[in-house]
Amino acid sequence: MAVIALDLGGTKIASAIIDNDGNIKYKHKNLLSGRKGHDVGKLIIESINRQIENASYHKIDIEAIGVCVPGSVNPTTHRVWAPNIPEWENYPLVEEIKQQISDKSIEVYIDNDRSCAIYGELWQGAGKGCKNCIFMVVGTGIGAGIVIDGRVLHGHNDIVGATGWMALQTPYIADYEPQGCLEYYASGTGICERAKEMVRSDKSYRGELRQMPISRITTKRVFEAYKHGDHIAQAVVDKAVEMWGMATANFVSLLNPEKIIWGGGVFCSARSLVGRIYEESKKWAQPLAIKTVSLEATMLDGDEVILGAAFLALNKGKVEL
Repeated sequence: MAVIALDLGGTKIASAIIDNDGNIKYKHKNLLSGRKGHDVGKLIIESINRQIENASYHKIDIEAIGVCVPGSVNPTTHRVWAPNIPEWENYPLVEEIKQQISDKSIEVYIDNDRSCAIYGELWQGAGKGCKNCIFMVVGTGIGAGIVIDGRVLHGHNDIVGATGWMALQTPYIADYEPQGCLEYYASGTGICERAKEMVRSDKSYRGELRQMPISRITTKRVFEAYKHGDHIAQAVVDKAVEMWGMATANFVSLLNPEKIIWGGGVFCSARSLVGRIYEESKKWAQPLAIKTVSLEATMLDGDEVILGAAFLALNKGKVEL
C-alpha cells in the first residue's frame, strides 16, 4: 500500500510516494517562485500528476493522496486559508485536486502543516509512543502541532497551534498584526528582518553581515554569523531564544506535555539551541511541569510534514493514536 503525499509551504512544494512503512520514494520539490492563487493550485496538480505517472510506471498502487497546507482548513468546506500564499484566503484546493488530477478515483485528504508535523513525528519520529506531545514548527512562520491525551487538537476553525501570534512582549506595535509577536522576532522571516534592521540602523557596525548587500542577508547567514561571534547576529538569535523559551513555558504550563519536539526549516541551523531554549523556559514555566518535559530537535531532517501527510492519507483522514 502506498500514498502520494504533498507538503505545501510558504515558499515551496514537495511531493513523494510513501509506503505504509514510511519509506519515501521519488521525492520532488518545486519553488513557488512568487506564484499566487490558482497558479499555486496548478503547480500542486502538476506535482500530483507527476507522482501518479511515477506510480504507474513503477507499478505502485496509490490508495490516497494526503496534502498538508501552511494555514488552516475549514472543517466544513475544506477550503484553505494560507496567509503566506497570496489569494489563498478561502481557496478550494480539494475541489481543484479532485477535478483536475489524472486519476479521479483516488481520494484526497487535507490537513494543516502543524497537525501533519506531529503526525509524522508520532509515526516515524521522536514522538513515537507519546500521548502528550507538541511539535514546534519554526520556518517562514511558527506553528505547533499539539497532541493531548492522545488526541490531535484542531479547535473550532482548525486554527489551534497558530503559535506565531503568542503575545509575549509589550507594548503592542502595528508590525505584529500580519504575523504575530512571536513570529516577528523568532520565525525564519523575523530573524532575517530583525538582523537587516539592526545592520541598517548601526552605522558603526563592521561585522560579518556588513560584508554583503543587506538584500542578501538570509536567516541561514544570520546563524552562521552567530556561530562566528558577530554581535548583531548574537543579539537577534538571543532574542529568538528568549521568545522560544517563553513560548515553551506557556505550552508547558497550560498543557503539561511529556515532550516538545522542534523542527521546521530554521532548526536545521538552530538544532544546537534546544538546550538554551529549555534553560530559558525554566525561568517562566510551572516548576513541576517543566521538570517532567523533554525538549529535542527532530531527527526526520525536514520530512516530518510530508510523512505526516502520508500518515493522514494512509489512515483515510481519521488519525487514531
